[in-house]
Formats: sequence, structure tokens, C-alpha cells
Amino acid sequence: MTLTEDRAPSARQVLPAEERHAAELAFLAAHDSGPRPPGWALTPRAVVTFICGSGDEPLDGRMKIAPKFVGERALVERCVVTLAGERGLLLVGEPGTAKSMLSELLAAAVCGTSALTVQGTAGTTEDAFRYGWNYALLLAQGPSRTALVDSPVLTAMRSGRVARVEEITRCLPEVQDALVSILSDRRVSVPELAGSEDGQVAAVAGFTVIATANLRDRGVSEMSAALKRRFNFETVGPISDADAEVSLVRRQATAVVERAGATFGVDDAVLDALVTVFRDLRSGRSAEGWDVERPGTVMSTAEAVQVAASLGVAVAYLPTGDVLDLVPGHLLGVVRKDDPADHGRLLGYWDGPVRRRAEDGSAMWRRLWDLRENLR
Repeated sequence: MTLTEDRAPSARQVLPAEERHAAELAFLAAHDSGPRPPGWALTPRAVVTFICGSGDEPLDGRMKIAPKFVGERALVERCVVTLAGERGLLLVGEPGTAKSMLSELLAAAVCGTSALTVQGTAGTTEDAFRYGWNYALLLAQGPSRTALVDSPVLTAMRSGRVARVEEITRCLPEVQDALVSILSDRRVSVPELAGSEDGQVAAVAGFTVIATANLRDRGVSEMSAALKRRFNFETVGPISDADAEVSLVRRQATAVVERAGATFGVDDAVLDALVTVFRDLRSGRSAEGWDVERPGTVMSTAEAVQVAASLGVAVAYLPTGDVLDLVPGHLLGVVRKDDPADHGRLLGYWDGPVRRRAEDGSAMWRRLWDLRENLR
């Protein structure tokens, strides 16, 4: 028997939001009978509740909706209003601020699917926004509806759903501008099928686009003024509340470790220290008010989750002593991704806030200070 024959089929690692939260979406659809924009699966109010949570009390005493996005409720409300007006929504911010997650949640709640997605890259072509061809059928039959291959955007137009464009500024400007006429005229012309009823595809009510873009990234293309005018811009910033960030890191890291078949065993004090380091380096100032030299790398919450998850997997499968001993090495791996000079900035952080906290008598920070040699 081979290894492959001995293994049972595995479950998918990550479910899309519409499947992961199917019970909540179904409950909200039945619970809120208020007015809905054309084509929407939920009311705008229910969409906000789905993303931000229902608070401490269950709705109708039956189901408590868990918060899924840690951020300002007003930001989510503005996003929902933009989509209800069938205007394009552009979520911008530094890497790792949950723009893609918010985009996915909004699409799942508004139209029931987050799958109509284009991943922007330097190699993305206009076909990803408009249409392509099944060339075998094209050669055999000539241009026809059956030979036409709809893009995710065109599929969203035909069905009145939300199309998502990830990293739109990674696309070349001439490719980005394929969206200008789509967002303004709400139709796509197919010249090859001119004269037939398939020569033009008009958007069905409910169609709109959510795009994301990073503010601090390399290899990006500036959006044209014409395209910018078709979007409402919303900036997704880092999590402002430290306790909320620790809770999010714990929750998401726990999910990663459990998918790896283990139990998350990282102490809360270690997580608190880890998130504190990320927040200090991200903001350039410690909680005590001490100045910190910011690294060029974005010390995002998403990176903190990955470090916490790595610590959890190490504790579960490769226990070698105190998990705190592993923290400096993982932090060094994060800060050296973009600029070698960030190594010196991390050492400077150790010589500043870490040392001062150790001198103030904290056993946790004293241990981290003793581990400074691990950063060499």
C-alpha cells in the first residue's frame, strides 16, 4: 500500500466566507425582513450586523452573530452604503490590515458568493475583466455565445452580483482602465458578436465591484483619474485597540494551529508581548511613549498572526523548552523581508523598550532582553 492510498481525503483548508458562516447568513436573511437593494441577499442593516456582530445579546434570543472584522463600525456602514448605491468600492491601506477579508465578507453577505474574484498581477490581461474565448470552439464554430468565456466580472454583471478585484494597482494601467466603461456604462460590448443579442452584455441590478490596493507596496501602477472617479475610497487602518488585536491574533492563530491538527498552547503573556512588539514597531512609539525607529517592513496584524501560529505549531510538534526563546528568531524573519537595515532597527528596539521594561522588573521582558544574542 502506498502512502497516497493510505490517506483519507482531506477537508479543505479554508472555506469561503459564505460557507464558513452559512448558518449566520441564513439566519440573518430570515431575521431581517426590511427593504433590500435589488439583488441583495440581506438587508444593508443585516450586512453590517454580519460583519460587526450583534453584540452581547443573541438576536431574537436565538443566535449571536460573532464579529468578524475588527475595525470601526462606521467604516463598514460606509462600505455598505457605497455598495447599495451600486458604486465601486476601493479598500486601501497598508498590507495586512484585512482589506481582502473585509472584501470577502461584504461580497458573501451582499450576494451570497465571494468567488467572483480577479487577482491583480503584472500579468493580468483585459480578459480577466471582460471576456476570453474557448479557442477550440472558436476555430470550429466561429464567434458564438458558447465559445465566449465570461470573466468573473462579466459573470457578476450577468447575475447582478459583486465582483472582487484584489490588488488592482498590481495590474498595468491599460488593463485597469478596462473597468472604466464597465463601472460607468454598466455594459460590455462584444464586437465579435455585433448584430446579435449577445453583442452587448448589460449589468443586472445589484452588480458592483469591490477592489483592494496596498498603500505601501512595490511594483504598483498608479490608477488613472478616470478610474479613481468610479470608486469610493475607504482606508482600512491598523487595529487601534491593543486588547482587540491580541484577541484577534489568538483567535486566528488558534484556527491555523487546529487546521494543522494540534492544540494552540501559546501562553497569553507571550501573545501579549508579541503583539506589543508589533504595535511598537508599527507605530514608531511604544505604549510608554518611548520613540522607536520603525522598520521598512509593515509590522501588520496578519504577520503577527503568522508568527503566533508558527509558535503554536512549534509548541505542539517540536517542543524544545520555553516558547519565548523562539520569539526573537521569528521576529527577525519578519523584519528582514524587505530591507537588511531593519535588522539594526530591531536590535535598536531591543536596546530601547525591551531593555527598559526589563529594568523596570518585568520577568517576561527580562527574559526577552536576555535573548538579544538570538538576533545576531
